[in-house]
Amino acid sequence: MAVHAHPDDESSKGAATTARYAAEGVEVLVVTCTGGERGDILNPSYVVPDGHEFDSLDGRHAVRREEMARSAAALGVRHRWLGFVDSGLPEGDPLPPLPEGCFALVPLEEASEPLVRLVREFRPHVMTTYDPSGGYPHPDHIKCHEVSAEAFAAAGDAARYPDAGEPWEPMKLYYNHGFSMESLRAVHEAMEGAGLESPFGDWIESRAAREIPEREVTTYVPVSGYFSHRDDALRAHASQIDPDGFFFAVPRDIEADVWPWDEYELAVSNIPLPERAPGEHEDDLFAGVREALDAERAAGDEGREHAQVNA
Repeated sequence: MAVHAHPDDESSKGAATTARYAAEGVEVLVVTCTGGERGDILNPSYVVPDGHEFDSLDGRHAVRREEMARSAAALGVRHRWLGFVDSGLPEGDPLPPLPEGCFALVPLEEASEPLVRLVREFRPHVMTTYDPSGGYPHPDHIKCHEVSAEAFAAAGDAARYPDAGEPWEPMKLYYNHGFSMESLRAVHEAMEGAGLESPFGDWIESRAAREIPEREVTTYVPVSGYFSHRDDALRAHASQIDPDGFFFAVPRDIEADVWPWDEYELAVSNIPLPERAPGEHEDDLFAGVREALDAERAAGDEGREHAQVNA
């Protein structure tokens, strides 16, 4: 289960991973907390489709629902909405107040209950979401982290959210880490080495100057075979993604050669994990999960055999 704040986030954060696992037969559910109603048109060539308008929250929501459906199809995943309203990204000094009724202002338990219910219904072994900073300081991304962490911790506790279905405890929680400094530098240097203009030079200098701390990456999932699925999912969000813009500035052969991974930080594990040598990383979000499931099955079989003997 991959939990995201807005439609289009699922295509820019861990998209190749979800496409890979779906193609391998894993049940993958993308959950979107809000309808993206306050997202502006970010593609300069975008034309609002016939029969739609982009001037009202309802109109934007309808457009972005269709874009999300196309993205989910490109990735081969299932999709569910939580049904909250986009908070928008406040700008100004001082910042204006957030809109009444938006996702970021919903009390934590009220915002988490639908996700707890969905976790108990879908029964994921692994969940992914954003780190506590939200990845960047959008109020919906921060709220998405809070709601995901709450649901991960509470879904297995029968005493919490008692009206939200039968308890289910996921095994692992990950934070997605796209655009780490390590990955930016690798791609930047490869592009300059090929005589190409890198889109990351100013970004690297800015982040270094601001001394933004880097969170730990524990897991590198190989996904270069699914870059095309990710790109199709990005293009599905036509109101948001410029097909000639930033996300497509790096030639895919260079990206596959120097950075063929999606990066994650293992935040919580409720199962024993294989020991790793210093400097060794996971290459699979399901590391330890299959072993834990095999152990559960073996324990169940032994229990049934013991019951039969006693009977």
